[in-house]
Amino acid sequence: MGNSFISTCLSTRNPILFGRGTSKRVGEELQHMGVTKALVVFDKGVQAAGIVDKITKSIEDAGIAVVLYDNVQPDPPDWSCEEAAELGRREGVNGIVAVGGGSSLDTGKGAKVLLTNPPPISRYYLEHEDVVPDESKMHPIIVIPTTAGTGSEATPGGVITDTKEDKKRNVPCMSNLGIVDPELTVGLPPLVTATTAVDALCHSAEAYTSNKPNAINDLFNEKSVGLIGKYLPRVFDDPTDIEAREGVQLAATLGGLGLMGPFCHIPHEIGLIIGMLFHIPHGTACGMTLPEALEYIAPEIPERVRKVAELLGAEVPSDATPEEIGRIAFERTRWLYEKIGFPKLSGYATKDEILAAVPKIMDPYPFIHSPRPLTEDAVTAILEKAYAR
Repeated sequence: MGNSFISTCLSTRNPILFGRGTSKRVGEELQHMGVTKALVVFDKGVQAAGIVDKITKSIEDAGIAVVLYDNVQPDPPDWSCEEAAELGRREGVNGIVAVGGGSSLDTGKGAKVLLTNPPPISRYYLEHEDVVPDESKMHPIIVIPTTAGTGSEATPGGVITDTKEDKKRNVPCMSNLGIVDPELTVGLPPLVTATTAVDALCHSAEAYTSNKPNAINDLFNEKSVGLIGKYLPRVFDDPTDIEAREGVQLAATLGGLGLMGPFCHIPHEIGLIIGMLFHIPHGTACGMTLPEALEYIAPEIPERVRKVAELLGAEVPSDATPEEIGRIAFERTRWLYEKIGFPKLSGYATKDEILAAVPKIMDPYPFIHSPRPLTEDAVTAILEKAYAR
């Protein structure tokens, strides 16, 4: 990491512009895409932080008209994507800029689909595959994350809440450009910094320890976990440490790249359900069981869990047993949680309420990417230990 301006496009289907100050180029990039009127999608928190004004100024300075959609919701519901797209169609926009955390980026992606395809958004859920939207006919979208966590700038879709069935669904949609500017994360509240960074850690650690790893994704995921281990504690020692912020932001983007293929497993599978049931933010819900999951899978893949623990800063004896490796990984992750003030599961529901969710977690066939099979009793034990933190 360094003080120099970075402008790097990664060789993915989602091109990414990464580095300090890159968000100032949004107007220029929209010009290159031929956009003349842009729908800017964001939530009120990002607006209150003054970030939206900076983005819209860059767009307007490039001679591009702006239409604002400020009604982004947490865990974006289907109706908000449809609402944003309807505004865009009515105003005649031919491009989108989504600014904020994962909810804003996913809302923008859903709106992109619906700008040129008929609603409702449920027609395009990957699980249903009623209609596969044609990317070549869509208007472009630029996504600008203001949190270091979701990696949505690097993933080929958005996660939308199906309010009819109370489930999260995936909608295929590429971003035409991700602009990742670490300077936008400097003013993040500590809780948001902690929970979004743990989301990134989950992406990388889960994909690295999944039952379908590969050498290419390993490069992304090892680097991502190592960056979090090195820089996240520094962010909490000094929230204005821009080098540390940049390190965590890079970890988040690499985590988004690294999860495509191996995919996530225990923490995300559990997190998706308890997040929906108890209204726990996504990164928080997934992170709740990461320490316990690492300990649980260590007997199956001890060397991979060893690597995660070491990248997070733990010392693992060369002769450690698989069970000892799991305990060390558990303790090191818990240490990190204490350092950053990560929330506790007990703050969201009672123990009985959490354990009552286990049958729903097990339905219909979860944990297909876990390296170690899970029974209902195993999930119960993981949640009981997580609750006791």
